[in-house]
Amino acid sequence: MIQICAVGGYNEVGKNMTAVKVDDEVVIIDMGLQLDNYIRYTEQDEDELVELSAHDLARVGAIPNDSVIKDWRTKVKAIVPTHAHLDHVGALIFLANKYDAPILCTPFTAEVIKAISRDERIKLKNEIKILNVNSHYKLSENITIEFINMTHSTPQTVMVAIHSKQGTIIYANDFKFDNHPTIGKKPNYERLAELGKQGVKALICDCTRAKQPIKTPSELVAKEMLRDVMLGVDSKGKTVIVTTFASHLARLKSIIEFGKKMNRKIVFLGRSLAKYSEAGENIGLVNFSKEAEIVRFGKQIKKRLQQIQKDGTSKYLLVVTGHQGEPKSTLSKIVTGKIPFKFNQEDHVIFSCTVIPSEINIRNRAELEKGLRAHGVRIFRDIHTSGHASKEDLRDLLNLVNPENIIPAHGDDEMKQSLVDLAIEKGYKKGKTVHLIHDGDKLSF
Repeated sequence: MIQICAVGGYNEVGKNMTAVKVDDEVVIIDMGLQLDNYIRYTEQDEDELVELSAHDLARVGAIPNDSVIKDWRTKVKAIVPTHAHLDHVGALIFLANKYDAPILCTPFTAEVIKAISRDERIKLKNEIKILNVNSHYKLSENITIEFINMTHSTPQTVMVAIHSKQGTIIYANDFKFDNHPTIGKKPNYERLAELGKQGVKALICDCTRAKQPIKTPSELVAKEMLRDVMLGVDSKGKTVIVTTFASHLARLKSIIEFGKKMNRKIVFLGRSLAKYSEAGENIGLVNFSKEAEIVRFGKQIKKRLQQIQKDGTSKYLLVVTGHQGEPKSTLSKIVTGKIPFKFNQEDHVIFSCTVIPSEINIRNRAELEKGLRAHGVRIFRDIHTSGHASKEDLRDLLNLVNPENIIPAHGDDEMKQSLVDLAIEKGYKKGKTVHLIHDGDKLSF
């Protein structure tokens, strides 16, 4: 028998964690943060470290409540984070030590886990085993784990196939079908089609953008949008600041490329930018520190910005944290005056991102943009393409994999219903072959 337990990520976006039990063995996929609750609870500076407990984080809904699988705890054979985003891997350091099981992940994800562990000063007892994309790992006599290469907004993202005598389960949270990635390979369509022909018992599937009636544009589109703003708008004599997701190495690579074409010295300012850049460098994926100066902590950032103002800001391209308006980020501190820095009329601030649609992000970004406008700054918003599959990508996935059962994940009920509607359109039956489940629910095949 196969049982699937929705530990987290089935009521909302974030806090992703799923347990798959095959007979008497369990595989846990993802252990993620609910970022809004985490931010509300911690409210910490990027350069300040505070001690956090799993109990307190679970109490405020910042990490999954894994008590729903407490009777499975001794049966867990592996913990498998699919990629390096905090809503999939950020809770791992608080939860993994409960389980006598190795962590299986790609090289980049492993580096980020180690960095988070150092930052939070929590030692993981779990062995980290590196599994490259498009490879297999025989976990036991009955279970083999397969990593299928996928594109997303952070490197080395995978779909996970759990193969057993009872059937194959595919976990497909956080992906897009990008045929022109700027880092890494195209999605492994051929392997997905093979698995579809062999038979897939169930597909656990990202539904965050299932309502969008489009195919999600390639990262190449975002690169051209950036080119248009960074090189196509006159910035002579102006301060230019760009902010984006620190984990989006492909986007950062494009920003560096255009910054060099602008003949500006590129400076990264912020701890998370340093963390993800270092992780990429440790495995030879990027070499940002050769092309950009990277400044990690608050006091250093303040000192460096003072020098940049003396030198003349138009000689520099500043890449900073704060794309969601986080109050303790570098950009927010600049705008509020906590870091002394003078804007001039019509300086440029480029948001190479969209606002993640949660109450706290919407509020924080509105406050940040209000502050920027008060300084007379030009704001370039939404220079971005999503890392999540939209409706037509999801249709393509269903056509490739042809699963017997579909389980929408990584979303609220409205998002999940959009994937249910697509499945029904393709002949699935709600409650029989497409299943709406919530945190704590278990499903058996």
